[in-house]
Amino acid sequence: MSAAPLKGDLPAVQDTFGRPLRSLRLSVTDRCNLRCNYCMPEEEYAWLPRETLLTFEEMTTLTELFTEIGVDKVRLTGGEPLLRKDLPTLMRMLRQNPRITDLALTTNGVLLAEQAQAFYEAGLHRVTVSLDTLKPERFKALTRRDMFESVLKGIEAVGQAGFKGLKLDTVAIRGYNDDELSDLIEYGKRVGAEVRFIEYMDVGGATDWSMDKVFSRQAILALLEQRYGRIEPVIEDSSAPAQRFLLPDGTTFGIISSTTVPFCSTCDRSRLTADGMWFLCLYATQGVDLRQVLRAGASRDEIKARILAGWQGRADRGAERRKELERSGIRARLVEIERLREDPRLEMHTRGG
Repeated sequence: MSAAPLKGDLPAVQDTFGRPLRSLRLSVTDRCNLRCNYCMPEEEYAWLPRETLLTFEEMTTLTELFTEIGVDKVRLTGGEPLLRKDLPTLMRMLRQNPRITDLALTTNGVLLAEQAQAFYEAGLHRVTVSLDTLKPERFKALTRRDMFESVLKGIEAVGQAGFKGLKLDTVAIRGYNDDELSDLIEYGKRVGAEVRFIEYMDVGGATDWSMDKVFSRQAILALLEQRYGRIEPVIEDSSAPAQRFLLPDGTTFGIISSTTVPFCSTCDRSRLTADGMWFLCLYATQGVDLRQVLRAGASRDEIKARILAGWQGRADRGAERRKELERSGIRARLVEIERLREDPRLEMHTRGG
């Protein structure tokens, strides 16, 4: 039997809106060592049973099937992915797949200083670190953990390990950190990172989200223009969620405006949770159980057919529909906290990176 074609020979697998399947978020754990107010603010959660988590071999197998259909970008997420033991082993296994052209990681940075070098040597391409403030006390209030210095050390370790293209993700919240946006850009310059500002999203059930707290793309640009002067958009052909902008001194930054200006029309990404549930949209509340069919002994072709059918039937445009509800004045919480407490898989999906 001939080998499956590499990326350049793959047919374009598209959903009902013509969007290709290209990017996979691979959650390796549901656990996190921070308790950020906007993400998972409660101290206790219903964690997934250990035996339900995908093994590295199972993650590698499922990722291979996704890449045979069209995926070429894989991002390791959580929870906090660095809580998963032996993560470099998974990275090395994934790097054996020649169809993966971009293997990235999103982390809160707390444990990064001690692992960055191992990740680089394992073949990881890029790192993104979440950083919402440069003020230690504000960080502690947001995360309810006194780990600010650990995060800064982790960010420094990325460049020291040899990585290029570091990104810093900042959730911009009105009345919380909107006074630090230019400071974060300046910090990014010092550590060689591009900052991406993310509009506050209502994806968690236990968050204190409200539209009044959303610091929009328009507001971000207006604020930064007061500091830097004229800001120009970067013209590029990309399906990435962030729109990039250029400051007068040549510095670039990005804005992910999924709340006020959704990017559903070009979204080519989906998420595989740590226990093998495939969600085709960040706002989805139901997914496709790939672990069950894998452990039941389904063939590679059978599992791939399920993935193919799922994507070809995909009609999700969750952020746009949430925007429509807002215009109608009936935008409710995406998932109530009681339901999240009952379903740890859904809790992980709605807060994952």
